[in-house]
Formats: sequence, structure tokens, C-alpha cells
Amino acid sequence: MVIDVHTHPIFFEDICGEPERLEFRKRQFGIFKQSPQALESILTGMDYGSIDKAVLLPEDLTTLHGDFIVSNTEIKKLVDLQPDRFIGFASVDPHRADALEVLDYAFGELGLMGLKLHPSKQKFYPYDEKLHPIYKKCLEYNKPIMFHAGMSWEPDAPAKYAMPLHFEDVAMSYPELRICLAHFGWPWVHETVMLLLKYPNVYTDTSMLYMDNAKDFYEQVFTRQMGPLWIERNLKHQVMFGSNSPRFRASRLKPALESLPMRRGTLDNLFGANAEKFLGLKG
Repeated sequence: MVIDVHTHPIFFEDICGEPERLEFRKRQFGIFKQSPQALESILTGMDYGSIDKAVLLPEDLTTLHGDFIVSNTEIKKLVDLQPDRFIGFASVDPHRADALEVLDYAFGELGLMGLKLHPSKQKFYPYDEKLHPIYKKCLEYNKPIMFHAGMSWEPDAPAKYAMPLHFEDVAMSYPELRICLAHFGWPWVHETVMLLLKYPNVYTDTSMLYMDNAKDFYEQVFTRQMGPLWIERNLKHQVMFGSNSPRFRASRLKPALESLPMRRGTLDNLFGANAEKFLGLKG
């Protein structure tokens, strides 16, 4: 089982019927040269990359920018089209007065499997008191949280909000809450590793923003910036495969990861088993 835990369905044709909203997505996400793709083409791409399931991430920017990049109901629509291939997450703007009601509907009625929050784009610090009711709501429904961490290429998304150390109070205060610090918190990789070592409820994913090619970048991070056996010996149950599609392609990232000096069992954890535990699909 291979699960891509980090995909953004902003160009899925079935939710691209409104030109103004599509332009809003491109502008807020910071991608302008791609166009809507038919679902058949997306599934073919997943098959080509040997990806069994993909987690679809929305983004609620209603208080700052007046809309969702992708809404919770749009995520639900896509999951219903391919329930065996897609896993839907919710998003909520933490500045909304009705944030808890939004989550009750997303988890209770729409059946979405987790929450995506983006501190940089939504402009909040993870330790802010206003987030605590949201964390408790996720615990109530036993839903994990995917946090953007580290640098974001989305416009108007200051990195200061998403530095990995800002998440320590959350990990410490809510030990039963499964949280993922996406993108390995790059460029603050060592800070992310520190949190993984200290807190077993903290996960990360491989959707780092590489600048040369995926193989060279992963070799730099996982064999030189980190020790070559760090994941094998210490982190093999907390690192998940994520692509950050459509910014990067899973079909390029997966072979790059497979080229690293890791045992098959560690790769199996990274590509699927850890995600199943994070998502609550397996104990």
C-alpha cells in the first residue's frame, strides 16, 4: 500500500467549473501554468507512479482572502467519485467565529478524515490559545492534523508562523493528538527531527521543496544534512510519503526515495504503514 499524504486537488476538473474560483486558486496557491485535468488522467498518473491512495487537502482562507482554495464540500465530492483512491481532509480558518461548527460538519456529516492547517497562509502561531478548541475538537473525533511547516511557496505566507519549534507546545500539551509537520519543516530539518525524537505523536512527510532534482535533494537531506541511518534507527515509524502535488510529481519523488540506502521494511513504513497509523486506518 502506497499512500501520498500530501496532495492539493486544485486542478481536478470536477471542481473547476467556475473560472473565477480557478483564478483565485492559482493566485493564492502560486501556480499559474497548469490547467484542469480530467479525473481519469489523474488516476492514470497515480497508477504510473504506483500510488494506491492520495490524501486530498483543502485550504480555508475565508477571513483573510474571502474564499477557500479548495473547500471541504469539494473534497467530499472528489472522495465520493473515487472512494477507494482518495482520502479527504477538512480545512478551517482558525480566525472564523464558527470554526468549531465547520469542523463538526466536516467530520460528522462529510466524514472527512483529518484537518489541514496552514499557519503561514492563515497567519496564526500554532500555540495560540484560539487554536486549543480546534485541537480538542480533533481529539473528540479522533482526527489527525496536517500542519504546513517550514517554508511555503504560496504567496503572502510568512515562514515565521510555521517554524517547527512553534509546534512543540501543541505536541506536549496534546500527546494523543496525531500531528504531521509537513515538508520535514524544511529548511529547519534538525528542529523537526528533534520534535520527532521527543514526541511519538509527531509525524512528518517527504514533500520538501527541492530546487535541483528530487534524487540529489533527498540525498543531501537524508544522507548528509541528516545522518544516513537516522530514519532507519530512530524515525522509521514517523516519516510518511508526501508529494505536494501538483507542485511536484509523486512519480518523480517515489523513485528518488527508493534510491536511498534504506531497508525494504523502512520504505514500506514510509510509503504506507506510517500513514495508515497517522490516519487512524490501523492501530
